[in-house]
Amino acid sequence: MIGAMRERVVAACDGASKGNPGPAGWAWVISDESGIPSRWEAGPLGTATNNVAELTALERLLAATDPDVPLEIRMDSQYAMKAVTTWLPGWKRNGWKTSAGKPVANQELVVRIDALLEGRAVDLRYVPAHQVDGDKLNDFADRAASQAASAQQAAGSALGSPEPPPAPAAAAAAPRRRANGAKTARRGSGGSARTIKAKFPGRCVCGRSYAAGEPIAKNDQGWGHPECRTAVAG
Repeated sequence: MIGAMRERVVAACDGASKGNPGPAGWAWVISDESGIPSRWEAGPLGTATNNVAELTALERLLAATDPDVPLEIRMDSQYAMKAVTTWLPGWKRNGWKTSAGKPVANQELVVRIDALLEGRAVDLRYVPAHQVDGDKLNDFADRAASQAASAQQAAGSALGSPEPPPAPAAAAAAPRRRANGAKTARRGSGGSARTIKAKFPGRCVCGRSYAAGEPIAKNDQGWGHPECRTAVAG
């Protein structure tokens, strides 16, 4: 178990699906006392949805940490957070049926997470994804999950794996340099600077989903995260 000698463990977890459903992966990362990523693990899921990947990441993190040590988990999946903090009690009361009377999606994963949360001090905190100055732990988990989804291979600190590479969207948004060293902003080809609130959940060109109410902007390939509007899908 991880975290046996700590008063409180701060971690992040994330999942990714390239296609939703498509090649998927999960990842978690734990910081040291100074907030720097110290231990992490990521793994492939074959073909799965983004929601399955997000829930799996949470399950694997809970299973890898000491249940006697308070745990703070940072995550950008509103679905996974609401599943275990908001909707779960009602699902259990209704015999694992939704308010519409339909079977709960991904029930087996939610049941396992519920059992792992039993009797534990766990603080789930939502952090926005793909922010320039966003949460570093969540960004690390995001990149590790994306790499696991693409490569379909396990990785982690215990395996001696190097830190996961930057996300393609971040690389595309990075400023270019002219020959004399001056920076010049990278412009999108046809993308709009206008930002609106999403009426419905959807999936960005970067492969990550966004929830209803989140700000989105027009991309060359459709609507998505404002910070991804200069990214071009391959």
